[in-house]
Amino acid sequence: MFQTAFWLVQRINSLALLDIVLVATVFFGVLSLVRATQAIPLLRGMLLITAISVMLGGLAQLPTFGMVIKTIVPALLVAIPVIFQPELRRALERLGRISDLLGSPRHTELEDEVSTISKTAQKLSQLGHGALIILQGNTGLQNLVDTGTPLNAKLTVELLLTIFHPNTPLHDGGVIIAHNQIIAAGCVLPLTHAHLDDHRMGLRHRAGLGVSEATDAIAIIVSEETGSISVAHEGRITRNISLDDLQKMIFALRQSSHPIDIHQLFSSLQKNRQDD
Repeated sequence: MFQTAFWLVQRINSLALLDIVLVATVFFGVLSLVRATQAIPLLRGMLLITAISVMLGGLAQLPTFGMVIKTIVPALLVAIPVIFQPELRRALERLGRISDLLGSPRHTELEDEVSTISKTAQKLSQLGHGALIILQGNTGLQNLVDTGTPLNAKLTVELLLTIFHPNTPLHDGGVIIAHNQIIAAGCVLPLTHAHLDDHRMGLRHRAGLGVSEATDAIAIIVSEETGSISVAHEGRITRNISLDDLQKMIFALRQSSHPIDIHQLFSSLQKNRQDD
């Protein structure tokens, strides 16, 4: 076995590596197309039949069985386009989209995240539904994720609105977001021990400020009582933020490689608006 392996390694060159990569790419593309579809059980069945046939053919000389296999294989090749018709159609549609092949410009992950969170905060504010959204930074939040309900779902406005609806069991906790995904909902967050001047800032504000003190996360809080939007970061909180300022603040905080004082950031945004 070792001699065979050594013999194979000696004969590997750049052309052989290219050959292996191309074959692997083809198999990966096929598996990607049929993933999470009804074709998976069919594909497994075909692979199982092929494996059994190869094993039986290698163990003994079975002329009748061999003849049957030789007859069935061409029939399977003809049946494949019929069996996998939806997957093949989807593959051809993807190839026919010139914009995808040319790499047409798309929204970045950050732009999608900011847009979704801003729209959600605006709608929650209008509805009078409280919310606490945590944007994970470089510091991991697994200890907080473990206190909630794991979701690992795509970040959408509709899902966030559903989570924070007053009649749902997860609306009281915090939602943790990372890489444009909702990681968990209903999370229990640490409360700040700092004194809050405004009595209208309740547990959501204390929790948002508390998690910003312990990590580099960004907390967006929507007040259930007043509908105002607040942002907490690095142990500081800024209230009554407009939708436009919220978007700019999240962009600035997300893109910066060093800590930013959100009070100064908010003041500069207001000054720029006045100058305009």
